[in-house]
Amino acid sequence: MNKKQKMALIRIIISAVLVIAFRFIPEELKIVRFVAYMIPYLIIGYKTLIKAFKGILKRQVFDENFLMAVATIGAICLGDYSEGVAVMLFYQIGELFESYAVGKSRRNISELMDIRPDFANIEKDGTLEQVDPDEVEVGSIIVVQPGEKVPIDGVILEGNASLDTAALTGESVPRQAKAGDEVISGCINLNGLLKIRTTKEFGESTVSKILELVENASSRKSKSENFISKFARVYTPVVCFSALALALIPPVINLIMGNPADFTEWIYRALTFLVISCPCALVISIPLSFFAGIGGASREGVLVKGSNYLEMLSEVKYVVMDKTGTLTKGVFEVTEVKPADGVSDAELLEYAAYAESFSNHPISKSLKASYGKEIDQNKVKNVEEISGHGVKAVVNGVTVAVGNNKLMDSMKLDYVKCTKAGTICYVAIENKFAGYILISDKLKENSKDAVKAMKAAGVKQTVMLTGDAKAVADEVAGELGLDKVFSELLPADKVSKVEEILALKQSKEQLAFVGDGINDAPVLGRADVGIAMGAMGSDAAIEAADVVLMDDDPAKIAKAIKISRKCMRLVYENIIFAIGVKLICLVLGALGIANMWVAIFADVGVMIIAVLNAIRALRVKNL
Repeated sequence: MNKKQKMALIRIIISAVLVIAFRFIPEELKIVRFVAYMIPYLIIGYKTLIKAFKGILKRQVFDENFLMAVATIGAICLGDYSEGVAVMLFYQIGELFESYAVGKSRRNISELMDIRPDFANIEKDGTLEQVDPDEVEVGSIIVVQPGEKVPIDGVILEGNASLDTAALTGESVPRQAKAGDEVISGCINLNGLLKIRTTKEFGESTVSKILELVENASSRKSKSENFISKFARVYTPVVCFSALALALIPPVINLIMGNPADFTEWIYRALTFLVISCPCALVISIPLSFFAGIGGASREGVLVKGSNYLEMLSEVKYVVMDKTGTLTKGVFEVTEVKPADGVSDAELLEYAAYAESFSNHPISKSLKASYGKEIDQNKVKNVEEISGHGVKAVVNGVTVAVGNNKLMDSMKLDYVKCTKAGTICYVAIENKFAGYILISDKLKENSKDAVKAMKAAGVKQTVMLTGDAKAVADEVAGELGLDKVFSELLPADKVSKVEEILALKQSKEQLAFVGDGINDAPVLGRADVGIAMGAMGSDAAIEAADVVLMDDDPAKIAKAIKISRKCMRLVYENIIFAIGVKLICLVLGALGIANMWVAIFADVGVMIIAVLNAIRALRVKNL
């Protein structure tokens, strides 16, 4: 508990003790009893009374503070001192529970926020100087000592260490990192000294993106939250006027009919009606359920950008996925070099590597890695990237084209087609076919299990979209057990395929697209729910997505769906429970069967139960 909560608990205990003690004051001593009961009432309720008064001044009258103030003051005016104070006392107990629950959710977010590094070490004159991470430029050499956080994304130049990535990915097992490995900011160096060359500015690094996503998540409300907000704005004034009608109409009718009016009895019923009607349970527990759900998901390495996306995730029935970097590792290796007559293996590989030297695409990286020599980019001019086809460039005055069969067809070249599984890079030199290079990608270890988990989670159809050749795509889809596969697609074709599937699904069903590359950004934006791979994914994909998987693990897709469904189940449980109990108690209160103690349960008791149920959304570890 924080200091504020401890003070609230002390006030509750003092007030409860005084209320119990004052019950022994004789009924005849009305003034003494009134003064005595006002002490615990003001101790426990002064903040609620102040808020109600401020609400009236701001013309925002109808809220829970106003209802509590009217109900308790009314009960005291009728001489029911103990009941009036008890209503305020139990209301504050409910507020304390709510504060604790929200605090628990916020602590989970705060733990995530703790990944923000306070400094970066830069080596100057043989000593380490601590600087603000914002001041470190791209390409700088930073030093991360044991126990420190990696402040900025980069590549390890020297050293090896175990990295704790739990705050980012939810993975409890440390990751081993060595020279040449890419590391993301927010990881904790458990042992070893690392020298890292930064590849991004701090503002663009992984840790900054995570913090920004989580901080902005609460601003995007779900349909359920918006409904509850609108419901409360209409519901509260309606019950206030209903209570007023209950206090006045029956006794007036009695007077007209010549019977005793009994205003005291009907005013008491109206006050009971007011206490029962307070919508605290709904107004507090529904946003808290989503807040806890987002917090629980973030601990598991699933960042949801808003509660609206969490709600949509629960209705996902179609999952459409990119192949490279999503279902496969995106780690390509050259497995075959097949030059045409008159061209050597080394020459073919050299021209291909130089032509692709300005690209960071995994295919380009594998060509450069296989070439294995330092590339002088000054030798490369007039680079032209042709989307969905390949690249053209002038290397040492020689025109080189590297790409897929579509590029060869567009150049109207006769070429030898390769039918082997893998990514085929056809090479043309001076508008003549020079051979092909076969590059193979590897499936992620848990991709097959991820597809099974999605189907177990209720996903009706799993689909893969890829720009790769049909033979490669069919082989991957068959191995993973996917329902459908579409190959040899351009970025625009992926959008078209997603739109075709969107047209087939039912209105309440949602489609999720999972991708990681720049070319996936348009599809991520078009899908109902866009899911991006956060570790290896491009900035454009992460920006366009609604959900980010921090460790690029496809198994987290099913996990995210399960988390969202648990959250929505708790939301619906709270809505049905709160409204059901209140409706029953409202009828009983209007009929005079339910007294103020029943009203206290209908308000505070229901709120406490709903809040405790809502924070169960934090527990997502074993889903």
